[in-house]
Parts: sequence; structure tokens; C-alpha cells
Amino acid sequence: MKELETILRDRILAQGPIPVADFMAECLLNPRFGYYTTRDPLGAAGDFTTAPEISQMFGELLGLSLAQAWLDQGAPAPFTLAELGPGRGTLIADILRATRAVPGFQDAAQIWLIEASDPLRETQKTTLAGHRIEWTDRADSLPDQPLFLVANEFFDALPIRQFIRHGNGWTERRIGLEEGQFTFTQAPPAPEPSLSHRLADTRECDLVEVSPDAPTIARPIGQRIENHGGAALIIDYGDWRSLGDTLQALHRHERANPLENIGESDLTAHVDFEVLARASPTAHTRLTPQGGFLERLGITERARVLATGLDGKPLQSHIAAHRRLTHPSEMGTLFKVLGLYPKSAKPPPGLEP
Repeated sequence: MKELETILRDRILAQGPIPVADFMAECLLNPRFGYYTTRDPLGAAGDFTTAPEISQMFGELLGLSLAQAWLDQGAPAPFTLAELGPGRGTLIADILRATRAVPGFQDAAQIWLIEASDPLRETQKTTLAGHRIEWTDRADSLPDQPLFLVANEFFDALPIRQFIRHGNGWTERRIGLEEGQFTFTQAPPAPEPSLSHRLADTRECDLVEVSPDAPTIARPIGQRIENHGGAALIIDYGDWRSLGDTLQALHRHERANPLENIGESDLTAHVDFEVLARASPTAHTRLTPQGGFLERLGITERARVLATGLDGKPLQSHIAAHRRLTHPSEMGTLFKVLGLYPKSAKPPPGLEP
């Protein structure tokens, strides 16, 4: 997208090299030319496919986990049922279908979607026709009441800063220009107080990624859950603590150079789950591989039920979807699940304290 390339080049020429976070924010969220603000990035016509688009089983099991957590906490009413970055609305639709059989759950639920993209909001309206939905673009604007929330592949799209260990300080990795082309460069070494705790577990030249927005978003979610009750299921790729360069671009379902196809590629990075857990005043579960979480919730049994009556290509697709969600060589171990819940309550089903 030439207009966005020009905006970024002009900014770098005026200011010098910019943090990776600033580059990502413009590429993804520029109001006129950003990747998320101008298109539906999901599915075969987009650049990536998420778990809810792979199989209805994913959303059904997440919904039943949240519903059981709701029952375990006394079935509070009313409560907020929310999703961060709901894409086309497929996940929340599957959650609502699966929880219809839970007495009182949907009558008490007030559905909120945290979504900044106007094109995706329009798609969500179609997907969720017949349901009363509220939209907001900020998690901290949700009602002050029990909150049961899911975030699937949301935190990986938040802009990150990258720092490289240099003695007892850090040098920030930035993006500049070389012969008119975007290139990575480094700022002069400097102390970085927010990373002082990482001096103990990193070595010279190790790279650490920091998402400035992640704790800011997680904190009010956790505060509502601790104050009023509820639970959050956070599913994403990443690990307990950031280490190494994980910035990546997807363009038409293929890996691409993050500094090319400006505004036309999905830019993401692995999630540092420790930051989310530490930011929340709630209890948090063990970080659990997605495959193990879904197996505990009964995905294999559900897959057998849904396979009844299928044959040929539909059956092969169904089997492949189950494998893709759970197998260690697919999404089963790359993706992790973290649960947040009140310190006075039990963890959501499928997860351990």
C-alpha cells in the first residue's frame, strides 16, 4: 500500500529510525490504510485462519468451560460475556450455540465485543444476527459486573518493542531506511528499567520483546474478574516468558518479510503470558498447551459424535480439523491457554491452578 509506505518513510526521514511497535501500529491500525481497519483478514480469501474457523468444536468447548465456571460461581446475573478481537464472530456464535442448553446462562448474558475494525463489526452483525450485541474498542469500558471473557489470537497482534541485551543495559531494535528501503537498525545502548528483572535470565545479544499494551489491557479485565467474579480464557501462541525474535508476517497464508507488503500483511509476535498473568490481580492457571486443554474438555468424544453420518471428503476434513487443533505438530503445543479467575473461585474447567 504505497500511501502507507510514504507515511512511514516520511516519518523516519523526519524523526530517524522508529520503534518496531510504532511500525506495527501504523501497518495494522492506521485509520485509513491499516491492515485491520481496511479488510476482513480471515479465511481463504484473507491471510490466516484461526481455530474457530477450523472447527465448531473449538468454540463449543470454550463456551462450555465458561458456562461451567459461571455455574461454579453461583450463576451470577446479569453478567458480561465478552470477546477480545472477535474476528467474524464465529467463536462467540459457537459459544452461544453450545450454551443454549445451560439453564439461565444466555438470559443473564450481556454480550460485548471488543473490536476496532469497522469492516469486521459489519461481518459480526451478520454472523450474530438475532442476538443483542454491544460493541466497544476498549476492554476497560466493559460494565462493572461479573465478566466471562475469551481472547483467541488477540494479544499476538499487539505492537511490540524489541530490545537486545548489551552488557547491563539494552539497545532497542528499530526500523529505519537504507537506500530507500525499510531495514532493521539499533538505537544506542541505554538502561531500560522495565527490563531490569530480565538481566538474570538473559545473556549478551539475547533479544527480548515487550508489548506495551498487553498489561494495560489485561489489568482492567482481571480487576473486574477479581472484584465482581468471572473468568477469562486467553488462547494464543507464545510462552511464559519472551525470549528471541518472534516478529512475523503472513501474506496470503504464506510467511513474508515483515518490512514488505506494508499494510497488506498480518504482523504478529509470540505472546509473553507471564506479563498478562502478572498484570492481573486475579489468580491465574498454569499455562497449558491448547491440545491438552481441549482433550480435557472432551474434544475427542465431541469429534466422534460429529463424525457420525459423515464419509468421504467431509469426514476427512473433520478428522483433519481435530488433528490441527490438538496434535503437537500442528496447533496443539504451539498455542497455549491461560485462565484468569477470582482468588476465591475454582479455575475454569480444562485448566489447573
